[in-house]
Amino acid sequence: MITLKNFRFSRRTIIFLIPVNLVFLFFVLLYLESIPSQHTKALTSYFKTPNTSPTFSTTPPPHAGTDSGPESKPESELEVKPDIEPEVKPDVKPDVEPEIKPEVKPEVKPEVKDTLEEYGFRIQPNDVQFKYISDDPSISKEDAFLKNEKIYLAEMAKDASEPKDFNMHTIRPPPVDKIDDYDRVSATIVSLVRNQEIDSITYTIKQFETKFNSKFQYPYTFLNNDQFSEEFKERMLSLTNAQCEFVVIPAELWDKPDWIDKERETTAMKALADLNIPYARMASYHNMCRFYSGKFYNVPELQKYKYYWRIEPDVQFFTDMNYDPFKYLQNTGKKYGFTVNIYDIDETVETLWPETLDFLNKDDNYKYVNPKGAFQWLTYNEQLPKKAKVANGYSCCHFWSNFEIADLDFYRGEAYTKWMDHLEQTGKFYYERWGDAPVHSVAVGLFLDSEKEVHWFKDIGYVHNPYYNCPTSPFVEGCEAGKFCNFAHGNDQNCMATWINQVGDSLKKVW
Repeated sequence: MITLKNFRFSRRTIIFLIPVNLVFLFFVLLYLESIPSQHTKALTSYFKTPNTSPTFSTTPPPHAGTDSGPESKPESELEVKPDIEPEVKPDVKPDVEPEIKPEVKPEVKPEVKDTLEEYGFRIQPNDVQFKYISDDPSISKEDAFLKNEKIYLAEMAKDASEPKDFNMHTIRPPPVDKIDDYDRVSATIVSLVRNQEIDSITYTIKQFETKFNSKFQYPYTFLNNDQFSEEFKERMLSLTNAQCEFVVIPAELWDKPDWIDKERETTAMKALADLNIPYARMASYHNMCRFYSGKFYNVPELQKYKYYWRIEPDVQFFTDMNYDPFKYLQNTGKKYGFTVNIYDIDETVETLWPETLDFLNKDDNYKYVNPKGAFQWLTYNEQLPKKAKVANGYSCCHFWSNFEIADLDFYRGEAYTKWMDHLEQTGKFYYERWGDAPVHSVAVGLFLDSEKEVHWFKDIGYVHNPYYNCPTSPFVEGCEAGKFCNFAHGNDQNCMATWINQVGDSLKKVW
């Protein structure tokens, strides 16, 4: 046995071992070159470039030192991290259909048109405005009058026998022997009259009975701020078979409020009188205007009624009525009816329109304005431009309230009630001379649908001197078709053409 101790190297032996070692080293290098692992590459690099030191990881492999994990790798197989950038593998997602979310588009608010410039009104919180939109801004007042007169006469030349938007045969008068059984609407004929007007109201009632009420026998409600005389009562009862009620108006609904500044009132009345304004100094006239504007529908005896027809002393009716106008309003949903449409005296309503706008621009009162109101009629300024200027934007057009057939619930409603409270607090039924006609008309023009809820009783021939409503109709007698005023210079006070333009084609559905 040869041991290291007694082993002797001979020259021949050394010569033999050198090539053997070189062959061995060659095969080792060849083997290492064939292994594609990072640590073997590092070792190869070590053998090839002895001056470069590889970096070895000192982090133990997973489960190192535990009995449950896989067998630990030998130290020679520790991970070797060369100083090179790590290979970035692409992110491989599972083969599933991706969720397609709907495209979320940013909210686009609709463009808000300026209706004031296009249509003549803007109805927004704290921003209620109206203006007249002219189709001929350069027109003179003379040409405007001629244009409107032509429109009016053309309309009055058309047949106006009866409304054609309802089956009138269903609201004809009952047979004379069945009149007591007639199913009347909750309605009354109203007249504010004094004892000394007994003859003039007799003239009215006689005609009214002949032309209408003898066929239907709707009850009368006579109103007075004083007691009616026995003579007056007996006379009225002798003129009709209908029921009559004689009412003394409660003082709180008629009398001037205690808080009115008497000195201011006196000064205001004098100023109006200096302008030759009728009834400027008559305190009872101011009371009457205030009463008919915002109090009459609160009279206790009227609470049982829904509709009223207002008549006055010394008026005349020319049409033989063969239908029930109360049922007509009820069945068509209309709330206000008129015959004559004229201009008011502008100095008497100088601040009615500004006060109304002040009300509409407070709180949420804008909501009371009907988008289909008669705004162009209320702001028209071409035929008599001075009136709109003095009245601060209000045309002064109004329905002449000595003839009205209307729904009392319109006045009892929230819009009219709140607005009237505002007007009352101004005191200008006394500091100016606001009439019930412009007050009613402004309310109708703002709060009602002008095409569906307001009715021109074109077929009812009527006159309250000096202004007429004279239709073309076989049922009319004693009234020249198209006549408006007893004197020619009063024809420019006609505001009817402006209303015809306001309601447009809807008028054709009725007449």
